[in-house]
Amino acid sequence: MWSEIVDKFKGMPSQEKVVRLLLERGFQVNAEGHVVSGKIDIPHTQIAKDAGVDRRVVDATTEMILKDDTLRRVFQNIRSIASLKDVAPLLGLGVIIIRVDNAQNVGIINEVTTVVARYKLSIRQAVTDDPFFTDDPAMTLITSDPIPGEMVSDLKKLRGIRSVTIQ
Repeated sequence: MWSEIVDKFKGMPSQEKVVRLLLERGFQVNAEGHVVSGKIDIPHTQIAKDAGVDRRVVDATTEMILKDDTLRRVFQNIRSIASLKDVAPLLGLGVIIIRVDNAQNVGIINEVTTVVARYKLSIRQAVTDDPFFTDDPAMTLITSDPIPGEMVSDLKKLRGIRSVTIQ
């Protein structure tokens, strides 16, 4: 689906940058063509600066989004999430970041959560990067308690796991 969305901007590399940024951040485009996060307006100048384009490119991108039924439905319904990754250690929670050989392999999350359950840890949050947006996608788990070292060893033994990092 993501590639279909980006394909609509083929030949328009500046607009493609804007669309990728909107998707990566989970920003919406409302009925008025404003970029928003929930009910908070994000100035097109800020989007342009972050994407490395002119503000008018953001304007043109949001206009195109509103004119296309599929794009409009996606961008009016996408949502961003709050990640606990950086604050979890301050809250006494565990953070584990897992990178795999191929993020599209089936069953990775099941195998990882099975290991976590064996250690009697509750998963408070699980966030995976979409391989479409990043060359090195990661799965980040926030657990109810700090991660025991033995669990890291067990996770590294799983098929297709490239690296395991705890914070």
